Amino acid sequence: MHSHSLKTLSKRKMASSLFFLFVALQTLTLVSSSEPPSPLKKTYIIRVDERSKPSIFPSHADWYSASLISSPADLLHVYDTVFHGFSASLTPSEVSSLLRRPEILAAFEDRRRRLHTTRSPQFLGLRNQQGLWSDSDYGSDVIVGVLDTGVWPERRSFSDFNLGPIPSKWKGVCESGVRFGPSNCNRKLIGARFFSRGHDAAAAVADVGGGGGFGTVQINDTVEFRSPRDADGHGSHTASTAAGRHAFQASMSGYALGIAKGVAPKARVAVYKVCWKDSGCLDSDILAGFDRAVSDGVDVISISIGGGDGVASPYYLDPIAIGSFGAASHGVFIASSAGNDGPTGMSVTNLAPWMTSVGAGTIDRTFPADVVLGDGRRLAGVSLYSGKSLGANMYPIVYPGKAGGLSASLCMENSLDPKLVKGKIVICDRGSSPRVSKGLVVKEAGGAGMILANGISNGEGLVGDAHVLPACAVGSAEGDALKAYVASSSATATIQFKGTIVGVRPAPVVASFSGRGPNGLTPEVLKPDLIAPGVNILAAWTDAVGPTGLDSDTRKTEFNILSGTSMACPHVAGAAALLRSAHPGWSPAAVRSALMTTANVVDNRLQPVVDEATGKAASPYDFGAGHLNLDRAMDPGLVYDIGAQDYVSFLCSIGYDAKTVQVISRQPVGCPARKPAPESLNYPSFSAVFDSSRKGRAASRKTFVRTVTNVGAPNAVYKATVVMNSKGVTATVRPGRLVFSESVKVQRFALVVSGDTSSIVSDGVFGSLTWTDGKHVVRSPIVVSRVEPL
Repeated sequence: MHSHSLKTLSKRKMASSLFFLFVALQTLTLVSSSEPPSPLKKTYIIRVDERSKPSIFPSHADWYSASLISSPADLLHVYDTVFHGFSASLTPSEVSSLLRRPEILAAFEDRRRRLHTTRSPQFLGLRNQQGLWSDSDYGSDVIVGVLDTGVWPERRSFSDFNLGPIPSKWKGVCESGVRFGPSNCNRKLIGARFFSRGHDAAAAVADVGGGGGFGTVQINDTVEFRSPRDADGHGSHTASTAAGRHAFQASMSGYALGIAKGVAPKARVAVYKVCWKDSGCLDSDILAGFDRAVSDGVDVISISIGGGDGVASPYYLDPIAIGSFGAASHGVFIASSAGNDGPTGMSVTNLAPWMTSVGAGTIDRTFPADVVLGDGRRLAGVSLYSGKSLGANMYPIVYPGKAGGLSASLCMENSLDPKLVKGKIVICDRGSSPRVSKGLVVKEAGGAGMILANGISNGEGLVGDAHVLPACAVGSAEGDALKAYVASSSATATIQFKGTIVGVRPAPVVASFSGRGPNGLTPEVLKPDLIAPGVNILAAWTDAVGPTGLDSDTRKTEFNILSGTSMACPHVAGAAALLRSAHPGWSPAAVRSALMTTANVVDNRLQPVVDEATGKAASPYDFGAGHLNLDRAMDPGLVYDIGAQDYVSFLCSIGYDAKTVQVISRQPVGCPARKPAPESLNYPSFSAVFDSSRKGRAASRKTFVRTVTNVGAPNAVYKATVVMNSKGVTATVRPGRLVFSESVKVQRFALVVSGDTSSIVSDGVFGSLTWTDGKHVVRSPIVVSRVEPL
């Protein structure tokens, strides 16, 4: 499936670099044109050198208001923890004037992000009264900050029953607003804030004349809450996945019945509402959420948000990367979603090496629904429909795309002819509009049911939806068979819903939608880092909308079942909370290393994890280091640690100058005269990128120097094993044996990857390095790729 080849990678990197060079020239230098600038204001984020504040001003906020912007009313957010600077509504000429001042390091225009939209703890190896849950006291006293759409606090998932006092380090508050106040917080949900100034400013620009181009809507208290209360459901779902309490007899309309609980059930939750129903998440508000969360005292941040344009921004233009760098520098672990644009290669998002990027896999539970055809055949599908069934009656099937064109095939709004579909089961192609919206279109046109057919890009990957009419999803092959049946005869069918099935094999499987590598910014860092449960996940929901999220869906449900890397991300956030509780001295990088080097690369059949999109064995481009396995992560044996200065050296290695690095790092830096190699970062994975245009040793040899810290028994001897899947590429380790003792806790080694670039196939060459001491297995993926000249 990775037909991109690294020649394409090289072209995309160059195209991306040229594009963002243009953006950088516009936003970092903003050279004035000969034409007068537009007076229309936009929202900008301004990075300020904090050392430059004149002593006459009591605070940075006073300085910004009085000296740097024309009106205090234009000031949106002041940042002083993970980032120094402010956001404000400014004209381009005002920004240009600011950038001529020496104390202003950078300015970039506010952008919109999108959300990357419970049996899973057991599937991860967690068991009551034993292992990581027991050793970490279920994450007690660790604080998980969730940047999302808010929270519905009345859910059982946020009960504080039998929890101890709020940790003394907590400095946050429970903000008041529409239908939300201090009484909505407790010893579980210890804090809640909301950030809307960037959103409001963008909406004001849109109202004036479309200058922002965001399509933003004003917050309407009938469909949204100007408060931390969740009108969307996504935030409640992610927060309860990371740290929800035990809730017995939980289900979504009878589906997935059982005990719902988060990965870290006793961890405390702090909610930062930075995203708004129907209008997304503004960078300025996201950065404010990061800034406040770290200031409040969170230990872990879960952020299931990413870019929506398919192009990764350079780190210095990405407020999520910038905010997370500041958070990591304060010792906060950041879990981020890898995006839902798979299975296309290079679709992974949130690429910064100081973040843990999480892809999505399936669990061993599904919700089958069969399409029974008039000729006796059965096609396997999935559904979460819970209303009145179609029964044993057979219904005519129609595929409106045959005569109605593309919009009808996709069942877009107002595309279906009621005369054609009334009383029939309608085949709708997946894509262009939400899956549940297609069902609503069919229902409003009088259809009796819907079969949602994957296209070739979706393959056989299926997710369940709580449809508003009898409906199910089928894979690409089943969809083709169904359309052929409709075209060849007077076709009839019905849909049979089979409820919940547990014990599915194989599992995990890499979800077809999960963002894939390679890393489009810095391919020397493998992304995603790992995968976690992200398909058909049961977690808390809001009362503001029904389970489909459609305005017309008036059903109420305490829990909902969703799929996406948004659902995978909080699993890793909860896992990090457990590890931080069990090992309070570990750095964020040490926690990530423990999660990655103990991840599974085999499924519950003990066979290699499969890629849902192809049905073949998955690669590190699909799942990173593997699937999260908390049964082993508490005692990883060795960890690859990384500090803030290591990340600064990495930024220097990819060509950023000192001023650009300071935009990210906040502190002044000096890049070394001899530029380090990007692959020198002490990462728990290895990505060797060869330039086929170069000749000699440099074109056929990469050396990785790594440092590992022993966190297991003090006296241990580890031996290395290297496996590669191509005879044309070799990898050797020096030394092949690491000896640790009471006095020697840290050891260095070198991994040397060699090979003729002609032997590196376009999809990449893969392998692994494993250190073992007889008890621990410390595994790291190896990826070898080539960049071809343009």
